[in-house]
Amino acid sequence: MSNKVREQIFQLADEEYKQFQSKLCPGNENIVGVRVPKLRKLAKQIAKEDWREYMKTAENEYYEEVMLQCMVIGYVKADIEEILSYVTKLIPKIDNWAVCDGLCSGLKLTKKNKIHVWEYLQPYLLSKQEFEMRFGIVMLLTYYIEEAYIDKVLKLLNRAKHDGYYVKMAVAWAISICYVKFPEKTMEYLKNNTLDDFTYNKSLQKIIESLRVDKETKMLIRSMKRK
Repeated sequence: MSNKVREQIFQLADEEYKQFQSKLCPGNENIVGVRVPKLRKLAKQIAKEDWREYMKTAENEYYEEVMLQCMVIGYVKADIEEILSYVTKLIPKIDNWAVCDGLCSGLKLTKKNKIHVWEYLQPYLLSKQEFEMRFGIVMLLTYYIEEAYIDKVLKLLNRAKHDGYYVKMAVAWAISICYVKFPEKTMEYLKNNTLDDFTYNKSLQKIIESLRVDKETKMLIRSMKRK
């Protein structure tokens, strides 16, 4: 089955898109160049067929092969424990931000299993692996920035210490969303945190870039930048 899927991926290749995607994911030399809607269509098709056999035999040589697995697991119908068991096997295959974030965006079953997935994420939020920790943080910003979890999320973001660029950027992204949704709580956090200067200043920058923050607030946020 994996050979057939690889053939389909190459049939969908688009050289122009390959160049574009390669710039977004520097260092990844294994990109075929398949546009996301076409990859999604293939993933939906596999999810309706013998997806377990596909997941068992799927290849990991190309970017699209790993991304496709992430998409498939987001579309399948199965219980939470089984899906998370596949997620656990997928996470070590992540070697770039796009695959990481694609996996997170597809795990919509989280919305109906908040407590269960929250517990599942905790080890990843302590990981020493860059993309394992990014996975945990992007899951937080995608599904948990809400009243019931905001205090816990801010504490976890403060604790997420990692030298990896993609972790720092994920933390900054998460903090900016926290600010948009919970400005008072997040402002308190920004005044009293243990973030490194890069992550802190990136958080401010992302808040300033938000279209949902007014001009006066942006001026205030700018004045908080660490020198």
